[in-house]
Amino acid sequence: HDILVERRNSNMLNWRQVVFRASTSLKGRVKNPPHPPSVSVSPSEIVEGSSVTLTCSSDANPAAKYTWYKGNRQHVHGRGTYIFTSISSKNRGKYYCEAKNQYGVINSTSLFINVQCKTKAFPITYMFICHSLYRPNLPSVLVSPSEIVEGSSVTLTCSSDANPAANYTWYKENEESPKASGQIFTITDIRSEHSGNYYCEVQNSVGRHNNTLHLTVVAGTFFS
Repeated sequence: HDILVERRNSNMLNWRQVVFRASTSLKGRVKNPPHPPSVSVSPSEIVEGSSVTLTCSSDANPAAKYTWYKGNRQHVHGRGTYIFTSISSKNRGKYYCEAKNQYGVINSTSLFINVQCKTKAFPITYMFICHSLYRPNLPSVLVSPSEIVEGSSVTLTCSSDANPAANYTWYKENEESPKASGQIFTITDIRSEHSGNYYCEVQNSVGRHNNTLHLTVVAGTFFS
């Protein structure tokens, strides 16, 4: 009788082991898009010139690839860790992480990086928000809509991080006169002659930068 009990227990143990192994194996084969990413910053107090690490992680199968953004500008590909070796005031701003695999893509919530400066007036150390001056970064230029049909309205948008804030001017390549000033340039009732390269120039008291995009206007469809 005791032997029978031992066999039953042994059979039950083997059955549980088989079920566990099967469920574990099945779990390993389940594919899923990334879950909402978790983001963190270290250290919590950020001082100009220090090393700062942003970390992004998400549960996904297959493993997600990560891209960090500041505003709408891409910063880092393919990894969840973004390191500033010597952070400066121009790095101040909102950052978010995108997690992506073949089954989906999802963004994290934003982190705000506030860079502080440190100065000593013995025996006290003062902390304050840095206001270093720097020239505009390479501007981000966007066009909407992506497909431009003759007769439609098209909007060009330009943005750049700068201190002091930059002035924006739009030009068409090979034309001396500016087409517009400001971050947004709208062309209403666009025509084929509007096709070509346009560039946005950003400038402040420290320096300037520009970036170019190409517009291709396609003929509209007309019915008689």
